[in-house]
Amino acid sequence: MKQIDISKPVLVTGANGYVASWLVQKLLDEGHTVHAAVRNPDNKEKVGHLIQAAEKAKGNIKFFKTDLLEEGAYQEAMQGCELVYHTASPFVTDVKDPQRDLVDPAVKGTANVLETANQVSSVKRIVVTSSVVATYTDASDLANTPKGMIDEEVWNTTASLDYQPYSLSKTLAEKKAWEIANAQSQWDLVTINPAFVMGPAQNAKATTSESITILKQMGDGTFKMGAPKMGVGVIDVRDLAVAHYKAGYTPEAKGRYITSAHNTNFLEMGLTLQDKFGAQYPLPKKALPKWLLMIVGPFTNKLLTRRFIKNNVNIEWKADNSKIVNELGMSFRPLKETMEDSFQVLVDNKIV
Repeated sequence: MKQIDISKPVLVTGANGYVASWLVQKLLDEGHTVHAAVRNPDNKEKVGHLIQAAEKAKGNIKFFKTDLLEEGAYQEAMQGCELVYHTASPFVTDVKDPQRDLVDPAVKGTANVLETANQVSSVKRIVVTSSVVATYTDASDLANTPKGMIDEEVWNTTASLDYQPYSLSKTLAEKKAWEIANAQSQWDLVTINPAFVMGPAQNAKATTSESITILKQMGDGTFKMGAPKMGVGVIDVRDLAVAHYKAGYTPEAKGRYITSAHNTNFLEMGLTLQDKFGAQYPLPKKALPKWLLMIVGPFTNKLLTRRFIKNNVNIEWKADNSKIVNELGMSFRPLKETMEDSFQVLVDNKIV
């Protein structure tokens, strides 16, 4: 159990990311001093929204230029911090070299941050943003779990460099984090394992998150003929920020936390937008048949392989979120609110 001094600065890596931006906002609103580690503090397009957030909040922000793969790059930013949030990690699925573009940055970046903490005596707790994909690769994997759903005890054993390398990168990075944590006693580790993150982007034009891509496809007619009933879990980015905050400042927080609000699928997600946006946008209204997806999927998106479709479409996705609800007192906003607020940002920014 680690009691974190709220008067001490807090380090957030990848501070201008989609998830981290809301965490930084929460920390600032609560009056904390945030050490924001970013690649380029001078790029106003990427960090301007954080500067504006700090101007309106009780807390303060200080930027540090860092590189995930450069050893010791976080040393200065970590000084005086008792709490470190490591959120920086690539979330891209279309890569040329999975080892170089996904696995290495995720694993080496995590090791770099955590090993730096071993040299900075003020650090008491590190909260790492992992993912539910560190517990499974395909929805079909859930059938082989003890409860028929994912929980904190389950690890991903099916991802590889050739199949779902993003899932592999998150699994190996989290395992690395636990390995480093278990080899020392100065700080404790908590991991947050979010499901598919939706919700309004603070900096929509500069956000590269996969969730923006899916939303765009819902509005641009890609799913006009129907959306696949592809099982996923969803968490609102704003609720995810609260989950991170509680994981940092709740002394009893420990281990992994599956952070998923809704067991759902792409069709159900699209249908929640009908009331508000259905008249103006070609949103999905029905399920795309699996057999049709098997034929056209591989041509529309190279990630939609027949193996992927077979293992994820029309298969129910379920997660047990009772640990985070019971231990951290989390509650979640409705799926409809999350989806409408997300889509509205794309409309406002003329992205759809």
